[in-house]
Amino acid sequence: MDISSGVTETTIKSKKTVKKQKITKGNMTPYLFILPSFILIVGFLFYPIGTVFYYSLQHYDVAAPFYNGFAGLDNFVTIFTQDKMFLPSLLNSLKWVVTEVGLQLIFGMILALLLNQTFKLRGMARAVAFIPWAISGVLASSMWSLIFNEHMGVLNDLLMKLGLINEPQAFLASTTTAFTSVILAELWRGIPFFAITLLASLQSIPVDLYEAAKVDGASRWKTFIYVILPQLKNTIVLTTLLRVVWEFNNVDLLFNLTGGGPAHSTTTLTMYIADLAVHGSNFGYGSALTVITFAILLLFAIVYLKLSRYEKE
Repeated sequence: MDISSGVTETTIKSKKTVKKQKITKGNMTPYLFILPSFILIVGFLFYPIGTVFYYSLQHYDVAAPFYNGFAGLDNFVTIFTQDKMFLPSLLNSLKWVVTEVGLQLIFGMILALLLNQTFKLRGMARAVAFIPWAISGVLASSMWSLIFNEHMGVLNDLLMKLGLINEPQAFLASTTTAFTSVILAELWRGIPFFAITLLASLQSIPVDLYEAAKVDGASRWKTFIYVILPQLKNTIVLTTLLRVVWEFNNVDLLFNLTGGGPAHSTTTLTMYIADLAVHGSNFGYGSALTVITFAILLLFAIVYLKLSRYEKE
């Protein structure tokens, strides 16, 4: 009696052990599959971010290594109390982002609505409209640099033929026209981003909604306001958020066209950081500015998603 009871208990325990091992092995398999991706994310995302936060608390200047060491919050105190370029560059960044994202959204919406219509050669028209987005920043910078060129630029030649100017203008070398010029160049490159994403969302809107609006006698404008816009809300929120982050961190086109000049009129916060890190070799101070940039964008993303009620009715 006792022997059989002992055998039964041993059998039950062994079955539980085997079952537990099977469950453990089964649970570990998904983690093994995502392990390579996790290692890559840690190595190429979290580690660099952690390094920036670490150096933001250090005096790390390659040009003056004898001053290197722990700085605490000194870099941040200097930024907010002594740095005369921080506030102007931040204001330039805000002006750049608001202008670019706003205009890109408006013109991208118009382009998406046009490309959503049925007409001949629509496929070719879509391909041509999306070309600027496929061009690299360096190539786009070189092209627009030639367009704005004072001596052989197409823009000067066109404006002179139209009688709008009497002599060639150095658009990228004037404090009054440099910012507008780079706005125009980046606008040309950024419109297709909104056009692509909004066009994809437009094609997912049910035809029944258009038919119902037509039956109710709604005009095109009312159909756009009460039918199309509500369906595009989540796409608009997400794309504007992504574009704000992208434009705030945009460096390539500004760097290649103006280098932040003339007289710092196009120096954004990220341009200022790049100048400190690349030319000034002051990586500690540049890292502190980067941390502030990260905090600004993080705060904006949280508030923006909260106010827009993203993915909520």
